[in-house]
Amino acid sequence: MKIRKFENQPKIVKYVENNLAGIHLLQLSRCAVGYVVKGEIHAYYGDERYTINQGDIYYMGAGNHYVEEIAGDGKVFEQIVCYYTPEQLQRILLNLNMGFSINITNSHLCEKCRKYNHVSQPATEVMQSFFSHTSIYLQHKATVHNAAADDIKMTELIYLIITQDKSCLKGKVLSNVDSSRGNFEQIIYSHIFTDISIEKLADKCNRSLTSFKKEFRRHFFMPPHRWFIKQRLMQSRLLLISTSKSISEIGIECTFPNTSHFIKLFKKQYGQTPAIYRNSHRNSVVENNLYAPQANYGNEEENITKESIAL
Repeated sequence: MKIRKFENQPKIVKYVENNLAGIHLLQLSRCAVGYVVKGEIHAYYGDERYTINQGDIYYMGAGNHYVEEIAGDGKVFEQIVCYYTPEQLQRILLNLNMGFSINITNSHLCEKCRKYNHVSQPATEVMQSFFSHTSIYLQHKATVHNAAADDIKMTELIYLIITQDKSCLKGKVLSNVDSSRGNFEQIIYSHIFTDISIEKLADKCNRSLTSFKKEFRRHFFMPPHRWFIKQRLMQSRLLLISTSKSISEIGIECTFPNTSHFIKLFKKQYGQTPAIYRNSHRNSVVENNLYAPQANYGNEEENITKESIAL
């Protein structure tokens, strides 16, 4: 799995990759705004695939993303990515508002923004120019890894985004100003594959069990138990089609208590056992079309108290 971690300051990175790893899990501890210079990115939600094309600017929220980088004509994938925390975004927006009297509003809301943790759109000419200059900026020793220079570039990027007309990109970026929300979600994402009870997770978030469940629904639009199972099944699906690990090994790695339980939940979500799913999906993923029926867990998750999330 590819895991990228960064310092606590805004950071701008250019990636040029020749050896691409296929579908992999990208774990982001911060939000990202990126620009695809060469090639394209496939973002997966179960069997549903969305393409971020060359020349697109995209947003990815903190958390887990199942992605695949596809090389361009020159057999190279290239992108420039800017990472930031909610606290850093809040500071930049305050500076733009107080220092330059820029009125910052966010009235955009659509189903796509609510449902997915990423959005993308063709970059405007101004955005293309920004990333072109940023590519040059990253080649200079005086500015690369320079916190002050990075902060200036990040401020410029945020300014270009918030001064757009209504768009999913602007809406997503401005929806992450709340640092408490960012901290809450970061704790949740960091425990997806941990055998931990709902009560202990609520304690880590400094919430009572009742307030934790309410806030969880507000962030993730479903109860904790159902959401955690869905995330773990998505990971198991990736491992089934991209590795030769056994069914039992995958179940253990994805924090299911035993193989039979894993098989039962997997079949309920995808309509097939893991073995059959592996054979029929290893070499094909349907674009923009959900193959699997959605899981129906009813209200069983509401009754969890000291039980493990994995159960």
